[in-house]
Amino acid sequence: MTHWRHTCPGAVCPVQTRRGFLQQASAGFGMLAFQGMTATASATVAPHFPARARSVIFCFMDGGPSHVDTFDYKPMLKKHQGQAIGSRWVSKKSQSDASRVWFGCPWEFKQRGESGLWVSDLFPRTAEVADKLCVVRSMVGELPLHGQSSLLMHTGRSIGLAPSMGAWVSYGLGTENANLPAYVLLNNDWVPNGGLENFGSSFLPASHQATVMRAKGSPVDNIAPLDPRDVQRKKLALLSDVDREFGQTTSDASAIESAIANYETAFRMQMTVPDVADISKEPEHIHRLYGIDSSDEHQRYYASQALRARRLVEAGVRFVEITCPSFDGNNSPWDQHGQLKVLHEKNARVTEQSVAALITDLDQRGLLDETIVVWAGEMGRTPHTGAISENTGRDHHVSGFSIFLAGGGFKRGIAYGETDEFGANAVLNPLTMHDLHATILHQLGLNHERLTFRYGGRDHRLTDVHGVVVNDLLDA
Repeated sequence: MTHWRHTCPGAVCPVQTRRGFLQQASAGFGMLAFQGMTATASATVAPHFPARARSVIFCFMDGGPSHVDTFDYKPMLKKHQGQAIGSRWVSKKSQSDASRVWFGCPWEFKQRGESGLWVSDLFPRTAEVADKLCVVRSMVGELPLHGQSSLLMHTGRSIGLAPSMGAWVSYGLGTENANLPAYVLLNNDWVPNGGLENFGSSFLPASHQATVMRAKGSPVDNIAPLDPRDVQRKKLALLSDVDREFGQTTSDASAIESAIANYETAFRMQMTVPDVADISKEPEHIHRLYGIDSSDEHQRYYASQALRARRLVEAGVRFVEITCPSFDGNNSPWDQHGQLKVLHEKNARVTEQSVAALITDLDQRGLLDETIVVWAGEMGRTPHTGAISENTGRDHHVSGFSIFLAGGGFKRGIAYGETDEFGANAVLNPLTMHDLHATILHQLGLNHERLTFRYGGRDHRLTDVHGVVVNDLLDA
């Protein structure tokens, strides 16, 4: 649903609701539904300034991959392995006490590509695209708790009750394809910590929440029409008449407007979603590239979703998120408090080939320059543990961890920021979630301070009252 807004330079301007615009134009809800069913024009909204990127693919690694085992090389950990960390390294942003001991990386690190980025052997396929990566090694969070950290990553608030980043992008830019939603969640069979609020629209109109496509079975429920199209049109026209009458009795019809917009989108999706979701038409070499031929069912599901992500942004979807599949009863796939080596290798086997393939495929098609790929968990993992054993794991850690971005005008083959010699705390260029959000929005042509929505008596935004655009991450 398009929101009509002013974009006054240097000022936060009020948002005019669709309802108000339609009233001014003497158009009713019935006409709205009819126009929505027959619309062929894009629902795109102009950005605040020329954009470098037009879409985002967020590969969310729920549970928290270990930064010191992936992109943050810390040889001091092996040198001091088994030694007590002492009181100096105890932190409220890490599960820690003075008796814990340093724990070195079980994998070897190497410098990769022409850029010389450090990537461990845990990620052999990611290492092959190192020269395309912008690695941030100084992310900081607020609380070492999965639910709160996941909500912070997605909504900019650790308590939730706010729209997700995808919803804000949908609200700010609309969709480039009127037959598809602006925001799609590719879910691999479960909901991450923090629940559905990670993908919701909160106080934004409900039309901006994520549309879910599943890895297993039919991607979207009820996508195949049960009635002929002319019958569907008549049903929607009747429904719009009822909604119009009800809307005239309410002081705030925004929920009704959102419902009508969602009906319109669902109607149009029937023409497009089955084709976009059908990856069987992709050539065999693309299936192999992503890992769809894998004997591991979890990898097949994840690979299918990664390929769908590429097809969705090709088709004009603004924001796509891919969640990790769960396995072995673990409700946070990367959350290895024990058996770090076995389970991190399982997660890497399931996801990293497909992520590397996505970056490669986008680049070969000329789409990487206009698509931001984000790889991130909600936290990192402690560089120390309770005791060293063959089943040793790492615990929750938000005082310094790693993510990477690729494409969309982010610099290639660089590492930004640093943690200390043990990987415990960000000591150079710490980057907050608000900074990350502000920078991603900037690349999409959105000023994070101007992308606002009036609710509860004040103007809200994804970055709240925080966040700066980090130009050092961006190409000139």
